[in-house]
Amino acid sequence: MTGTFGRALEARGIPSHPDRLTADVEGDIVDEQGVMAIRSIRIRYRVALPRGKRAAAERALAVHERGCPLANTLRGAVRLHYSADFEEYDPPASPA
Repeated sequence: MTGTFGRALEARGIPSHPDRLTADVEGDIVDEQGVMAIRSIRIRYRVALPRGKRAAAERALAVHERGCPLANTLRGAVRLHYSADFEEYDPPASPA
């Protein structure tokens, strides 16, 4: 999922590597008649992005699940929750 989000960011001119995109992931495991199952996953992305790219990053977050093979596999069986903390930075000046 993080890789798909990273590609969505890159498509919008927002670099995701190195160390510009990380994710914290938590899941809820439930006991269903003696069998353990994951029913909910929460993903909190942390994104460092160039100033002025926040709207593009929010669009990437909103649509990345559709293009994610894992999210498509889990659909209907596991609830996925996404959020992101965006930290804007001033990109370095281009050499003259």
